[in-house]
Amino acid sequence: MNKSELHAQGEISNVPCVTFTRLLPGPIERVWSYLTDPKKLPTWYGEVASIEPRQGGKVRLVDGHIRGIVTQWQPPHRLVYTWNVFDATDAEDAVSAYPESYPTFELEARGTEVLLTFKHFPILERFIPQNAMGWHTMLDMLTAALNDQPVKARADYVAKNAAIYGVDLKNLAR
Repeated sequence: MNKSELHAQGEISNVPCVTFTRLLPGPIERVWSYLTDPKKLPTWYGEVASIEPRQGGKVRLVDGHIRGIVTQWQPPHRLVYTWNVFDATDAEDAVSAYPESYPTFELEARGTEVLLTFKHFPILERFIPQNAMGWHTMLDMLTAALNDQPVKARADYVAKNAAIYGVDLKNLAR
């Protein structure tokens, strides 16, 4: 390959993305609060969960395994942040062994309900089923909380959703 061939034309590529839509009970401000309020985040995101309420704010989720930065803060309609996976004991300046990805939450009022459109991308091929199972689980927990229903143990949702996505819980991708 010569030098002119290397820079001749851009290459189009597609990245795996998981997308969910859920119709949730409103109002939209209440749904937004479950996505962002440190007192409500543990309902569906794990005990240690916080999002600084501003663009550039720190994100700490899933008991310290997820760290990121808020890239879009548009209450009560759009929330996007970076998603970096760590060991909970990793130093604050550690670099994740996995590529950075982007969960995106979009809320749209629909009368007394709220349409949540959620996307997470890019996802490594080997993690697609696990990623879908994980977000399905968290969104099930969020939906239960917003419907004022008891939120079951995460393991109950995981077992149901592992079957849906064909995930072997004894042999998770790493």
